[in-house]
Parts: sequence; structure tokens; C-alpha cells
Amino acid sequence: MRALNDEKLITAIKNGDEAAVAQVIDKYSRLLWKVASAVLKNVGQEQDVEECVADVFISLWQHPDKYDANRGGLRTWLCIKARSCALDRYREISRRSTLPLEAAAAACAAEVWEQVDAEEMRQAIAAAVDTLALREREILIRRYHYEQKPREIALALGIPVKAVDNSLYRAKRKLREELEGRK
Repeated sequence: MRALNDEKLITAIKNGDEAAVAQVIDKYSRLLWKVASAVLKNVGQEQDVEECVADVFISLWQHPDKYDANRGGLRTWLCIKARSCALDRYREISRRSTLPLEAAAAACAAEVWEQVDAEEMRQAIAAAVDTLALREREILIRRYHYEQKPREIALALGIPVKAVDNSLYRAKRKLREELEGRK
């Protein structure tokens, strides 16, 4: 089918010509996809964009009389329809993912308390580590902060691996006792 102008396309669609709708789809689907994608960029998924574009073409097929050539070209009308549909979808997705104010406040408060608890725990652990002897502290930090293996620690400090293992055992026991005493 040769390309028809907007007026002839709309007339053909009004007369139920499926080839005319197929021509409109072929001609404008990529453009409408870009319009809907731009609106739904950070909230929607590909299927949301696809549904918006499909809804525009279904609307054109079912209600071609809503297009008014005096107000602009078919391309512009389709882009506006796609943008409107995508904005509606954006609002719908936003409503579904929005927490009520009370729930959001409770979640925020819980997060703050978790951060406070985590900070208090970090401070307690740091204070407990400071009570260890220098050698025990170094071995513990090398093992758990720098994730060195006992063999690597032994090599770096020039001591037997068994001494590293024993030091780690004693340091962890002292830390446990220190932290339990703070409760």
C-alpha cells in the first residue's frame, strides 16, 4: 500500500481499513515508543511502555473521529496521546509504590534506630579492641579487617601460625567478655 496523507489515513481507518492502521503503526510506533519511554524512564518497565504505545493505536482504531486535523497533524496527535497515556501510567505506578505517610515515618524511624544501634555497637567494639594488648590487637585487625589468613599474618609478624591462632582465640574471648560486661 502506498503512503497516504493524514486525512486519507484517518478516513480509511474510519472505514475500517486495517491496512491503514498497519501503515500508521509502521510509521509511528518507534516514535511513540521513545515518547512513552522518556516519561516512564525511571519508574516503568518495558511492558509499561509497550502497553502505552498499544493503547494509543487501539484508541486510534476504536475512535478515529477524535483526531481533529484542524488542531494539528496525526504525528503530533499520536505523540500527545502517547505522552498522556505514559503520564497516567507513571501516576499509577507511583501511587502503588508510595507508602502512606505514617508507614514512611515508621520506616524512617526504624532505620534511624538501626543506624544508632549499629553506631553504638561499632563504638563498643572499638572500645573493646582498644583494651587488647598491642600484639593481639594487630593480629585481630589483620585477620578481620584486612582479611589476612593466619599463615600470612604469621609470615608478616615473624611468628608461628599456632601463635597467631592462639592469639586470635584469646582476643575473641576477651572481646566477648568485654562486650557482655557492657550490657
